[in-house]
Amino acid sequence: MSASEPVPKHAVLIVNARSRQGRAQFRRAVELLRGAGVELSAAHAVRNPRKLTPTVKEAVRGGAAMVIVGGGDGSLSSAVEELADRDCVFALLPLGTANSFARSLGIPLDLEGAVETIASGRRRRVDLGVIDGNHYANGAAIGLAPLVAATVPHKLKRWLGHPGYLLWAIWCLVRFKPFRLTVEVDGERHEMNALEVRIANGAYHGGVEVVEDAEVDSGAIVVQVVTGRAIGRLIRNWAAVLLGRQSRSETMVDFHGRKLRLVTDPPLPISIDGEVLGHTPALVEVARGAIEVVVPA
Repeated sequence: MSASEPVPKHAVLIVNARSRQGRAQFRRAVELLRGAGVELSAAHAVRNPRKLTPTVKEAVRGGAAMVIVGGGDGSLSSAVEELADRDCVFALLPLGTANSFARSLGIPLDLEGAVETIASGRRRRVDLGVIDGNHYANGAAIGLAPLVAATVPHKLKRWLGHPGYLLWAIWCLVRFKPFRLTVEVDGERHEMNALEVRIANGAYHGGVEVVEDAEVDSGAIVVQVVTGRAIGRLIRNWAAVLLGRQSRSETMVDFHGRKLRLVTDPPLPISIDGEVLGHTPALVEVARGAIEVVVPA
């Protein structure tokens, strides 16, 4: 497929009905899409998250010209594994808490705006991140983020959104410990004390613009490390990020590459688009132009 070709008008809709807004907005999405001229050959409200990926896989193998997935970053990330290097256009409805992938693509976060993008937008070929052979959409992390993602109560995440994440992150800081990190890239080995590692295909992480120079079509992955051992240093970094201050660079170092190896002591979990799905040591790569998405015209 070519980015110059029009966006398909026939699609399969798959919505994670357990995402923060999914269950309430599934029927509305069907109405809006059909009203915008998008013909749905099938529409699935998936209440069991384990069935979302098989449903996407079935739609792609069934020859769908476009698959529309509604949900949070975790749902979208699980979907791209089935869409990578396939002759199928990917469109998304951001129905989660952070919606980082949608933000990186410039897609409106309201349902009406997202549907309008699908109906009148254009195709854009973008990269995907790859961790130990598994594709992901936007960003991964080592450190506090996986601890939060693995333990945050679902009801707190669902009802409070960003404030809920923040409250739980503060609680998790009590149990958090810094670690030793080794980054291998371009034949060089870098060792350091680390508080957090962000593995970015896109600029947004947790709904906040964190890695400014990460682009979804750059052909490279950015590994951003908050260095040091004092927890206060991580807090200062996040404060600078949230306030958009340039002082954030004083507490971190960036690595760019098409292939990087990350080793931690001790071995640690990796949260991938909000879900704990990997562990260190890990090989991080970029799959250049692996998927074609619908973005605003």
